[in-house]
Formats: sequence, structure tokens, C-alpha cells
Amino acid sequence: MKTIALIAHNEKKNELLAWTKQHREILQHYELIGTSNTAKLISGLLGLEVKPFGHGPSGGDILLSAKILKGKVQKVIFFIDSENPHGHEHDIQTLIRTAVINNVPIALNRASADYIILEQQTQP
Repeated sequence: MKTIALIAHNEKKNELLAWTKQHREILQHYELIGTSNTAKLISGLLGLEVKPFGHGPSGGDILLSAKILKGKVQKVIFFIDSENPHGHEHDIQTLIRTAVINNVPIALNRASADYIILEQQTQP
């Protein structure tokens, strides 16, 4: 089963929650992982099982990068808040760079997340 990582900065958690609710039927066919707060939010409110792997600012982004390097994550949905500074910006950039270098699709907003999750549904 393929794995999707779900992550959102605090200011984007409601947006990710709404997106996840909209695509719940598709997401049920994946193993879902997420940073601790995001995983707890989605699991608690939507009943989808999202396995937590760490808190973003406390190294969660680096843990996800390691999972990508090990081939354990096939897609990343990361609703970033690009309007506010984050103390772990280097970790975020490392995560994005790791996904890009390893050819793992990474969505940083709703439009790209829609594309990543729906593209497989429309392929012959």
C-alpha cells in the first residue's frame, strides 16, 4: 500500500482538514502518516487513521525526509504557511529538497494537492 504524508502549518490545518474531508474516499486506500498534531486532528475529526511520526518544529520534517530517503513515502501533501516565518525553515527546505531530489510528488497548496491525489484516478 502506498503512503501519503499529510502535514500542515498551524495556520493551514483547517484548510488541510477540509481538503482531507473532500478526498476521504480516495485517501482511505492509502497508508496515511502525518506530523503529530496534524495526525491527531485528522484522526480525531474525520476518523481516518493517520499514524503520527513527530512534531514538525521538533524534527518531524527531518524524520519525514528520512522516510522519503528510505522509499517509504510516495506522496507528500504539505499545506505550508508562506506568509509567516517558521523557526524550523531549514528543516522545511530540507524536506522539500529531499522530495524533489527523490522524485516524490509534493503538494504545497490545495491546487497541487488536488492534482496529486486526482491524477491517478484519471489515468487509463
